[in-house]
Amino acid sequence: MSQNVQQGAAERTVDHAAAAERYLAAWNATEEGARFKAVAAAFTEDATYTDPLAEVAGHDGLAAAIAGAHQQFPGFVFRPLGVVDGHHDIARFGWELVAPDGSAPVAGFDVVRLAEDGRIRSVLGFLDRVPAM
Repeated sequence: MSQNVQQGAAERTVDHAAAAERYLAAWNATEEGARFKAVAAAFTEDATYTDPLAEVAGHDGLAAAIAGAHQQFPGFVFRPLGVVDGHHDIARFGWELVAPDGSAPVAGFDVVRLAEDGRIRSVLGFLDRVPAM
C-alpha cells in the first residue's frame, strides 16, 4: 500500500495507509483470539460496518462478520488493490479476496472514517466483483 499521510487543520497527522493495513490485518485474522486483538487494533469500540451483505457494529459484530467471511471462503486472504487515497479523517482503498490458487474471485473497495487515535470508526463497503452463486 502506498503511504498517504496528511496533516489536518489542527496539525494532526493522519496515516490513512496504516489504518487500511490494520483493517486488512483484521480481515485476515483467522484464529479467534488473534481476530479480536486485530479488530481492537483496527476499529473503535463503537465502529460500524456496512456493505451489501452485512451491517454490524462494535468489536463483537465486526469479529463475527470476519469469521463469517472465513467460513464462506476458507483459506482465502484479503490483499490491498491499488493505493490508499485519503483526506482529513476519510480514506478509501480497494481490496481483493485471493484464493489459495491465486485467483481473486471477490474484489471491492471501502470508504472509512477514522477516529482521533487513527482507528476506524465507520466503514462503507462496496463489492465490485463477486462470484456467481
